[in-house]
Amino acid sequence: MRFGDMAYLAHHRQFVLVANRFAWDSLPKRERRRAGLHINYVTRARRSGPAAPARDTILSLLAIVFEQNSPDDPAGTLTLDFAGGHRVALDVECIDMQLDDLGPAWATANEPHHET
Repeated sequence: MRFGDMAYLAHHRQFVLVANRFAWDSLPKRERRRAGLHINYVTRARRSGPAAPARDTILSLLAIVFEQNSPDDPAGTLTLDFAGGHRVALDVECIDMQLDDLGPAWATANEPHHET
């Protein structure tokens, strides 16, 4: 995904991004799909890691990790970990997110491999 294809919409309490995802669910066919992810009930967003990338810098999302504030509280921090040490931490009231494919798949010759 491009760094510029994600945004924190504070007024709507949402974090959104659009990315090309490798369709692991289609193996052994190697395909990619355009997908949109939106995360609701976001109260704060912050970026960390190397210097802020340019809007057209390509980032590879490796993992989404949730750290709960306390065992009795659904709130916590969702951290999006990208290759190269980039991170976006989202304070959320609860986990409420949805990933939707936005169009047809296309063939790719490459299967992703990333160093953390």
